[in-house]
Amino acid sequence: MDLAKFNFQPSVITDFMQSAIIDIGDELQLCVEVGGNPDHPPLLLIMGLGSQLVFWPDSFVKGLIDAGFFVIRFDNRDIGLSSKIARPFPRFPINNVKMMLRMQVGLTNRHFPVAYNLFDMVEDTRRLLDKLALKNVYVVGASMGGMIAQILAAKYPKRVSTLGLMFTSNNKPFLPPTKPKQLQTLLSHPKTTQIDDVVAYGVWCMQRIGSPNHVDEEEVERLIRLRFERSYHPRGALQQLQAILATGSIVKFDQKIKQPTIIIHGEKDGLVPSAHGRAIAKAIAHSEFHLIKDMGHDLAKPFIPTIVKLLADHYMKHA
Repeated sequence: MDLAKFNFQPSVITDFMQSAIIDIGDELQLCVEVGGNPDHPPLLLIMGLGSQLVFWPDSFVKGLIDAGFFVIRFDNRDIGLSSKIARPFPRFPINNVKMMLRMQVGLTNRHFPVAYNLFDMVEDTRRLLDKLALKNVYVVGASMGGMIAQILAAKYPKRVSTLGLMFTSNNKPFLPPTKPKQLQTLLSHPKTTQIDDVVAYGVWCMQRIGSPNHVDEEEVERLIRLRFERSYHPRGALQQLQAILATGSIVKFDQKIKQPTIIIHGEKDGLVPSAHGRAIAKAIAHSEFHLIKDMGHDLAKPFIPTIVKLLADHYMKHA
């Protein structure tokens, strides 16, 4: 890949990465970071709901680079340094709880006036691959990013060689819902938009959705402050949540996936219970499921070496 073409500069976040703003068309720009040898197999990381690229831990990214991959991560639309989607608020506010309940029982939400859906975010990812002239990549998707990755692999099978999915769902109806304590994090917000309140709220959220007894509060606070400094845009997270709810079940896409797929889920994940990962494994023919004991809805430091090895071994096995 010709990095000079996109004016990549040293990242101000991570010293072994390079950063650029890339125009993917349709008046959208994505903030992209790359690391490793461009001649090595490309591995694309797709992050989850409201989470900027900074939430891929440095040790996780470095582990994949050291395993022999050229790693690409980016801010999805509506967060970080990527383009924000400015749509007028609907005349009547969208009831997110109602949308959640409808999706849970298999009813469509496609009539709700959301800003965009996951299919739009899939096209963002596909256009990014086009711009980078990457015809065939390894893909890792986490949470919402895993949903995007599933649709991407099904719709564009020649673009995704091997698939990795972490603590994600296919939103199959009647799967176990988010547990009450974790649901609170989706339906609440900081007391104010001042940085200290935003940081306190972010730490509170991670304490509830992260791996019990393994949440590094100092590191979480550092990341929340970094996210705030890069771009504080809570409407983006809301619109991404509504994109998930408006899209609904993606089981039919799982059934089309032919690529070798590894699914990794945390035993202690209350935001997306492990039954969701098992449902994906059941729906994708060529897949394997790994349950990580004591892991929640995060990439906590103690589990990173295990996850990197699982992903690297899986990808190398199917190279």
